[in-house]
Amino acid sequence: MKHFWFTSMLLICLFGYNQTLSTYEKPPVFNECNTIPIDNLKSCFNFTLNSFVYKNFKVPQIVKDENYRGEIQILFEVTKEGRFNIIYIDAIYDKLKYETKRVFGLLPQIKPAAYNGKPTFVQYSLSLKIPLVQPEQETSLKTNFEIAPKDSINATLSNEYDKVNAEIKPYEKLEYSSELNIPFTHSYYARFDDEMNAVGTNSHTAAKPFIYTDVAKYYDIKNEKDKLTKAAESWVGRKLYNEHLVQVQGKDYWFTVDPILDLQVGSDSEAEDGTWNNTRGVFIQAGLGKRFNLSSSIYESQGRFADYFNRYAESLKAFGPDPAIIPGRGIAKRFKENSYDYPVAEAYISYTPADFLNIQFGHGKNFIGDGYRSLFQSDVASPYPFLKLNTSFWKIKYTSTWMWLKDVRDAVVEDGAFFTKYMANHYLSWNVSKRLNIGLFESVMWADTNGRGFDVNYLNPIIFFRAIEFQTGQDAGNAILGLSAKYKWNNKVNLYGQFIVDEFSLSDITGGQKSWKNKLGFQLGAKYYNAFNVNNLLLQAEYNQVRPYTYSHNSIILNYAHFNQPMAHLWGSNFRELVLIGRYNYKRWFADAKVVMGKRGFDFNTPEDNFNYGGDIYGDEDNRVANTGITIGQGNATNSFMTELQAGYVVNPATNLRLFTNIIYRDFDPQQITPTTTSSNTLWFSVGVRTDLFNWYNDF
Repeated sequence: MKHFWFTSMLLICLFGYNQTLSTYEKPPVFNECNTIPIDNLKSCFNFTLNSFVYKNFKVPQIVKDENYRGEIQILFEVTKEGRFNIIYIDAIYDKLKYETKRVFGLLPQIKPAAYNGKPTFVQYSLSLKIPLVQPEQETSLKTNFEIAPKDSINATLSNEYDKVNAEIKPYEKLEYSSELNIPFTHSYYARFDDEMNAVGTNSHTAAKPFIYTDVAKYYDIKNEKDKLTKAAESWVGRKLYNEHLVQVQGKDYWFTVDPILDLQVGSDSEAEDGTWNNTRGVFIQAGLGKRFNLSSSIYESQGRFADYFNRYAESLKAFGPDPAIIPGRGIAKRFKENSYDYPVAEAYISYTPADFLNIQFGHGKNFIGDGYRSLFQSDVASPYPFLKLNTSFWKIKYTSTWMWLKDVRDAVVEDGAFFTKYMANHYLSWNVSKRLNIGLFESVMWADTNGRGFDVNYLNPIIFFRAIEFQTGQDAGNAILGLSAKYKWNNKVNLYGQFIVDEFSLSDITGGQKSWKNKLGFQLGAKYYNAFNVNNLLLQAEYNQVRPYTYSHNSIILNYAHFNQPMAHLWGSNFRELVLIGRYNYKRWFADAKVVMGKRGFDFNTPEDNFNYGGDIYGDEDNRVANTGITIGQGNATNSFMTELQAGYVVNPATNLRLFTNIIYRDFDPQQITPTTTSSNTLWFSVGVRTDLFNWYNDF
């Protein structure tokens, strides 16, 4: 059979300096040539190499099917250790390149060439004509064999570029075993939430986003995505349905490059103009060595949203001429008459110097909690610079995060620059047993008062912030404490909760007068995996409540916020909320349903009543409505109801590119209509295609 499709010859010629026969002693030597006279060693090397390639080279089926006739050009060297190393391959089919690399990888280590009596490398070019024929024994020495001496530096450097190309190999999807973050969306994380929370696992699921190596112990993301691979032979088909647009892997490095899209159109029942979004960007991931990774995403966006969304965005307006802050994204310029232009950039580096420690530095967002909401730290605000350390050992995971935040209000801007404040937090997650996890949380916010800048007192990754706050001054920082718990009832039911303390006064709590100083909040939730024995169906119920004035501070700049957005729960404080969620996925199809209902208390903001009722975390505590009798929902009591349905199809699992349709119904009913709190009844429908890399929150 081999003679049916191997019909030609092998030629080998010089790459390197021209040398006379007297400048070298002998070429590389195969074991088969050990007994050959030195004058015939080159002929033996030629014949042995040709024979090896002929016996081991398997022409790919696509080449045979197309009856291809052509050449493969190969530049290779035999190192001074006697190993074969491909420098460059040129072939019309990638599969021919892969097969050539495979065959050369099978070649044994041989005796190296000798130059002036010392081992040296030698470079050759090889032209393989396809189909091939079995080589014949050669008896004469080919003069086109030459040796490049070790000190031929220029000759070596001239092939450096080709050598880099030669080291490129098929991408092995190394991102799934890297120290990169898995892009955090509630919808995607639900796919492996049950595996991470199985009874008996030693996982820690609160501090997000996860890195791939943490999840790989419990859920094989690479294998699950491979199961979704569609049959696509063309380049366009592979890139659209299965692969990254650019994916390159070489020696000790890899990187991928993908476009980012969020293209959608829709309608809003409260506005005549339609809704739309036009996001284009680029997403880059890379690995250098085994322990260093980096990622960057750059977005250029224009859009107009539902009327209630636009009003909220404009209520967040920063100092300056720009009309809005798009929630969770950033400052928006005016685009045309009634739309927004909001560029965003996120990036980070991830370094794991030891198996127990991961260090990240970048510009992005973080989340702490097992629920849909977090009372500790959420991802609802705009991205910010951060430094994060994750330490894992025994049954403990310890997360320390330092953040650089901005207060962008008119009142605190100096010389046109936003006011900088800092935030640091610690989260200790401890698996007490196979079922019970307990978490301890502390956070502190401080500002650049008295020129203190980034206070080194808070760099200590293990000390209690409350003690530091007392030492640096009563009003020098705003410290918050929290306790979390998770109980795995069984492999299908998971219970979780959080408790937050912003200010604690035992006498006020036990006094029974509902003091304003009782700045407390809690969360209770449950998840039901594979609900009713339906695979991949997740049901979730969650209750959240936060008392008035929580997260605020008597020094207004020290409130728990960034870019006019809360750093914890989206609603700030002074609310009760119930969230019901259902998520289902089948192969590439997915569906999410969500209901959010609650009661909130807003300020009236009228000349007759300008008191702070505790719902606005930017509010002045000295302007509070009372010292006692403080209740949740006080002020302009507002009932809020929202339901959101989303369904779609994952076009490309490698990039999380999705086709989707989304329907939102929202009813917002305040007790009193004011300039800042208006009634709203919205039906918002949209369809589009999106690279799903972060959470959009529409439920404010």
